[in-house]
Amino acid sequence: MSLDESELPRTEEEWRVRLSPEEFRVLREAGTERPWTGEYVDTKTPGTYHCRACGAQLYPSDTKFDSHCGWPSFDDAIPGSVKEIEDRSLGMSRTEIRCARCDSHLGHVFRGEGFTPKDTRHCVNSVSIRLEPRADA
Repeated sequence: MSLDESELPRTEEEWRVRLSPEEFRVLREAGTERPWTGEYVDTKTPGTYHCRACGAQLYPSDTKFDSHCGWPSFDDAIPGSVKEIEDRSLGMSRTEIRCARCDSHLGHVFRGEGFTPKDTRHCVNSVSIRLEPRADA
């Protein structure tokens, strides 16, 4: 495969080459990492969270909050960076969130829980994102 890092894979086999097995399972097969195991659960570093698959900017760190759910939580995404899809995979209705650029699975969004004034929680797998710390942080 001769894709450079800026070119998006076109097939799942190309994604499999680019991503680690765990990244592929979560990002491309809509898996979930175990709660409290992700590298960004407790991170407070200022910066921007990017999609681990394609590098698109997804969440500014100032939207991250402690929800005590076991996964990084954000109350808002960068406009247009995330798309929402109905998910009935566990016999219930949830809203899956995917990267708008590469269609990789990020996690789920929940509303009406009262955690923040925006009343929204993007529950994101750490393996789906990568933090780019702010230069002055």
